[in-house]
Amino acid sequence: MESKKIKKGDFVELEYTGKQKDEGIVFDTTVKEIAIANDLNKEADYKPVVICIGEGIMLPVLEEGLVGKKPGKYTFDLDPEQAFGKKSAQLLKLIPMKVFKQQDIMPYVGLDVNIDNQYGIIRNVSGGRVIVDFNHPLSGRDLTYDIEVKKFVTNDKEKLDSLLKASGIHYDSCSVKEKNAMIVLEHDVPDEVKKIVEDKVKKLVNIKKFSYVTKKKDEKQQKS
Repeated sequence: MESKKIKKGDFVELEYTGKQKDEGIVFDTTVKEIAIANDLNKEADYKPVVICIGEGIMLPVLEEGLVGKKPGKYTFDLDPEQAFGKKSAQLLKLIPMKVFKQQDIMPYVGLDVNIDNQYGIIRNVSGGRVIVDFNHPLSGRDLTYDIEVKKFVTNDKEKLDSLLKASGIHYDSCSVKEKNAMIVLEHDVPDEVKKIVEDKVKKLVNIKKFSYVTKKKDEKQQKS
């Protein structure tokens, strides 16, 4: 077992499982066997994840809780304020039925909906009115996270890969050679977005230069 303790800015590989504390219902995991046993999305890719501690990839209280610890297994109990907040009555909103008809949606209790880029769950349907709950589905819940920190990650390519995934950029692959990063994008990305990601990466990884290839353009060039 490694003797080094985790600190902010370290990259670690870990597995985790999140459960509703009282009911024991698993809502998220990186472990395939646990996902199958709890009938979670079978299409998802369940495997250990690499995160940078302190960058908000997981809930802040979890990342903070790992600081000062060594690789190993830990359990964290979270109250709603530490997790996804208390339920707010202000996020229960009355939506006219016509809004759903415009989108060819027949509302019913329990349906997940997207209204003006806000995700919610229908709680009540009565006449021409629909009550939609825009609280996070886990708001108001006490949660338990079981986390196993497997190892520290020192490979710059793995670090870059972790930060790109967290940034939300759609990319096909990446590589690092002599402090130079090559990123194969799935489609063009605005320069201002690239700069934000580059600044973040440079702060956390020993990379000095970035190059990009757009996959679709590259494929067209190969076909022509």
